[in-house]
Amino acid sequence: MSEMLEILKEMVVDGKHKEIEAQVQSAIDSGIDLNRIINDALISAMDIIGKRFADGEIYVPEMLVSAMTMKLGLEKIKPLLTEDEIETKGTILMCTVKGDLHDIGKNLVTMMLEGAGFKVIDLGVDVKIDKLLQTVKEKKADILGLSALLTTTMPEMHRVIEALEVEGLRDNVKVIVGGAPIDKKFADKIGADGYAKDAAEAVQLARELVSVG
Repeated sequence: MSEMLEILKEMVVDGKHKEIEAQVQSAIDSGIDLNRIINDALISAMDIIGKRFADGEIYVPEMLVSAMTMKLGLEKIKPLLTEDEIETKGTILMCTVKGDLHDIGKNLVTMMLEGAGFKVIDLGVDVKIDKLLQTVKEKKADILGLSALLTTTMPEMHRVIEALEVEGLRDNVKVIVGGAPIDKKFADKIGADGYAKDAAEAVQLARELVSVG
């Protein structure tokens, strides 16, 4: 069984997206615990990918292919798990803020977070504050991830944080921000809980924020 999990892990690391579903099915048919497939193969593989990216050994295209491969494997398993059986590291709400239609970076971060074992709810792009507040309440998200690529939409991130405070929700959710024009100085200025420059950093940041509650 451990050999089969190792093969799965290598497939994700190597980005073998055309073969992953059949291999996951073989693991399922062999009776391997589903959460072991997720944690010991898929998530473990994305940890390797995240480290390689952080170390400059691979770049965004390779990371994207591995993330897609992991996602295909995960989608094969999800229908077989009940809500209670899914071991989640926490719930993360992701969106690109109002006025901004860019989503490539956000989508990559979303896949990497899913690959790290988080439940991710992606609201898409150009998301209005009212919808964000409502979803934060409904889903009881641990983290809210805000993305922006345009400098003109950066102030919207501050407005979101202010709205969370007005609604009495700020203490319930950690806010992380990212996107090409964003930096740590800006994140600190608007009162965000953290900033990540790329998908690998976002995963590490999310783990830290969830662990400290």
